Amino acid sequence: MWSCVFIFFACICTCYADSRVIYTAQGPVKGYKENGLYAFYNIPYAKAPTGRDRFKPPLPAPARTYVLEARDRGILCPQPTMLIDMFPQSVTMTEDCLVANVYIPDTTNTNLPVVVYVHGGGYIVGYGNLFTYNHFVKTHEVIVVTFNYRLGAHGFLCLGTDAVPGNAGMKDQVALLRWVKENIANFGGDPDDVTIAGYSAGSSSVDLLMLSDMTKGLFTKVIPESRASTAAWSVQIDPIKNAQEYGKLLNFTNDDVHALEEFYKTISYEILTSKQFELFYRPDSTVLFSPCVERDTQGEEFLLDNPVNIIKSGKYSKLPMLYGFVKTEGLVKIETFNHWIEVMRDNFDVFMPTDLHFNSDEDRKMVANTVKQFYFGDTVTDKKVMDYVNFFSDVLFTYSTLRSVKLHLEAGHDKIYLYQYSFVHDDLPIIPHTMKQRGPCHGAQSADIADGNFTLGDESLFPKEAQDMKKMMRELWYSFITTGQPVPEGSDLPAWPPVGKDLSYMTIDNPMRLNDSLLKERTEFWDEIYSKYYHQPSQPIKSQSTDHIEL
Repeated sequence: MWSCVFIFFACICTCYADSRVIYTAQGPVKGYKENGLYAFYNIPYAKAPTGRDRFKPPLPAPARTYVLEARDRGILCPQPTMLIDMFPQSVTMTEDCLVANVYIPDTTNTNLPVVVYVHGGGYIVGYGNLFTYNHFVKTHEVIVVTFNYRLGAHGFLCLGTDAVPGNAGMKDQVALLRWVKENIANFGGDPDDVTIAGYSAGSSSVDLLMLSDMTKGLFTKVIPESRASTAAWSVQIDPIKNAQEYGKLLNFTNDDVHALEEFYKTISYEILTSKQFELFYRPDSTVLFSPCVERDTQGEEFLLDNPVNIIKSGKYSKLPMLYGFVKTEGLVKIETFNHWIEVMRDNFDVFMPTDLHFNSDEDRKMVANTVKQFYFGDTVTDKKVMDYVNFFSDVLFTYSTLRSVKLHLEAGHDKIYLYQYSFVHDDLPIIPHTMKQRGPCHGAQSADIADGNFTLGDESLFPKEAQDMKKMMRELWYSFITTGQPVPEGSDLPAWPPVGKDLSYMTIDNPMRLNDSLLKERTEFWDEIYSKYYHQPSQPIKSQSTDHIEL
């Protein structure tokens, strides 16, 4: 056994062949070498308040004098228990769940670029290591940080009261970024070169993080992968109504906000999470609990205005963005196809996005029929599965992304690199009700950066074209992480300029190609509807004279 001592910004790191001890502001942590890199698991970056304070912002992580054995204990934040069997390891679900995982390459180099990945899962399920990035870390000398944040009602109940102000899960994410800023230099990372990236709900999260006043100076580049901040799914349209609706699912029928608050503060975590899995099957494409526009309490609010308004104002940090989605995002809803096409035939209006407001049921049905005709023609049948996929692609992912891009451009943001991931190969499953059609599923581009894919961990078993695509995707992402451009000068790949008013974008496929007017007809269709019926998210407003919450 041999040892060596390195100085990282006046902090000491003791390095052994199979382990390293890193000194953080909260105390030393010991990580171990595995898979050719050093992994530090389950480091507390903050502490979730408990009991009646469970919905408040996170507390500082406690200080330690002992060396924390940073081994993987499979810590999860409270979430539906029926999903635990889906995770690839034994897990521990606990309210004390605010932990980070840090992966560093086996190198003595310092000032390495840092990527913080926010996990997906619809703001309802998931954990930091839902995806891992060992291959990316080893081959590109980049530090990757993953972490947990509070989920579901625990993280996103928003009543606008002192005890339940809202956005606890987003404030967890801010706490993590502050922890990275304070500590990552000790791991060999550059605290002034941090990229935030996320997939699905994580994509919505990083898109919102860029707009929040709480995050100034905490990161330099942004990679939202398949979800935009302007989607109805990303910000609650009516948080009080959502809290009341979920309360009814838990058999609490009193709509008084004070009674509702008391109910949520006193029930067990088992009850709190018990109905959250059902929220994935709502036809309106929301999950009830997501970030919200908060009431201004003169404290630290994560979001005080609608993302649409913030972008229009131009008063946000216009950081370089690598922004895009998968061609067939709507495959995420293919499981419900056989059931929902029956509903769509007679009640298409239940599928309208929640950020559209109609003055009457007649207006709602009229617009719903217009949308139905646009995507499906006269009737919805099982032969129109690709129309079904396109519909859910647009209402969940693509339209809000393209709408955001247009708003950013109008606000003077000129450093956005737009893409559509279209790559398929013969090992992908055939889409149901088609003869031979395949499509990339939601999160396919994220899986290419991560280790393995959704079902197979050993990349050597992938077909060669899939291996080549993963290699190219990692190069594109690494170039953006280090330079702010996905295709550097002198590359053999096609030049990839920032998006302009023609919505020029890169089709990520084999081969890559630059195109313009991404989904123009579908975007213009929704532009017309949103210009007439768009409904701003509301915030719970506390009265000046009493504790009454105005609904």
